Formats: sequence, structure tokens, C-alpha cells
Amino acid sequence: MTKILVMHGPNLNLLGGREPAVYGTQTLDDVNAAVRQRASDRGVEVGFLQSNREGVLIDRLHAAMADGTDAVVLNAGGFTHTSVALRDAVVACGLPVIEVHLSNTAAREEFRHTSLLAPVAVGTIAGFGIGSYLLGMDAALATLKQD
Repeated sequence: MTKILVMHGPNLNLLGGREPAVYGTQTLDDVNAAVRQRASDRGVEVGFLQSNREGVLIDRLHAAMADGTDAVVLNAGGFTHTSVALRDAVVACGLPVIEVHLSNTAAREEFRHTSLLAPVAVGTIAGFGIGSYLLGMDAALATLKQD
């Protein structure tokens, strides 16, 4: 069975209350439930991790190399624009990684326009709210079928 890891970075645990005009009113539990349903509909096993700590995200990518994970859907939050270490972990894990964002980062503050992950991810999906995660899941599956 295909196994996809969904990773949520810093501050995503605050979804539903944090800047609802930007991120919407749905919680992280709502995001995970929608992704879990999509995975079930597709016959895919899905795991989740949310952390506000860069090292925890990096350690989980390292672990994914050996635990049967086939692909990763990653919303690195603010680390997207700042973390060379997370970028290097994406490369090192050797798994297809789909970068996702709830908001359209290109339409926001200039510092959010540059993703350190985009050049090493299979692709980036942004601006569709929870739909970004669902499209990310489908993109991960399509990538695995191409391989």
C-alpha cells in the first residue's frame, strides 16, 4: 500500500484562529480529516506530523527514508523561506516531496515570494486552502505512478 507523509510546519497548529482572513477558519484537525478522507478514497495510507521545531521536521524526513514512506506532502510554513537545513533534508531523504501552502504566497509579503524548497520539490501548490493539501496528495500519487 502506498504511504504518504503529510507534514505541517510552524504555527499550523493555530489554524482556525490565526489570521482567518489569510488561512481560513478550518483547523488543523479539519485539514487532517480532509486529507485522511482523500487518502482513504484513494486506498493510500497517510501519516501526519505537525511541529513548530525545525529539527523535528528534519528528523521526520530522515526517518521517512527507512519507514516505507513513498512520498511527502509538506507545508513548511515560515521555514519555507528561511531553512536551508530543511531544504537539505528534503534533498537527502530522496523521496518525492510536494510543497503545499494554504495561502497564495506569491500574492503576499515579498519575503514570502522565495521558497528555498521549491527548487528541490517535485512541485508547489499554493492558494487553495485545504484544497492545496488535497491537490498535493493527488500530485504525490501522480508522481509515484510516473516513476
